Amino acid sequence: MQKYHMQKKDREILDKRVLMEILKKGKFSTISMCRNGEPYIVTLSYGFDEIHNCLYFHSAQKGLKLKYLKENKKVCGTILEDLGYVKSACSHKYRSIVFWGNMTILEDLDEKKHAFDIMLKHLEDNPSKLKKRFFKSEESYNNTCLLKLEIKLITGKASE
Repeated sequence: MQKYHMQKKDREILDKRVLMEILKKGKFSTISMCRNGEPYIVTLSYGFDEIHNCLYFHSAQKGLKLKYLKENKKVCGTILEDLGYVKSACSHKYRSIVFWGNMTILEDLDEKKHAFDIMLKHLEDNPSKLKKRFFKSEESYNNTCLLKLEIKLITGKASE
């Protein structure tokens, strides 16, 4: 994926730490997909794995996004940190990122366990309590579809 220039250079986030902070703070990502010239977009909660530079998502075992991903694993996504509308200024403060990468459906049990651990740690205050409740056996992992998005390129923009 080629990186394009940003129209408003003064708003571009170049600091990798800030980009990582947005990934760590966010809870939802909107993912766009395409197959046969038809676009599809979906918003999902995620877990960010900083070490592997990827996002994990969970999904039902059937659905339109899985059909799209089986035909084209290339996706584009965004995460928005809403810092609020500025009254009387006709302005909005935000930080956002756009990223491109490949999204795959996980099959390996150990990788599924890792993905769930990352997601629970990212989204929950008490991840071990939920893990004990929902993942009592290996079958629990096999009954859920897990997706992995390997980030290839990321850009950021802010109006603070």
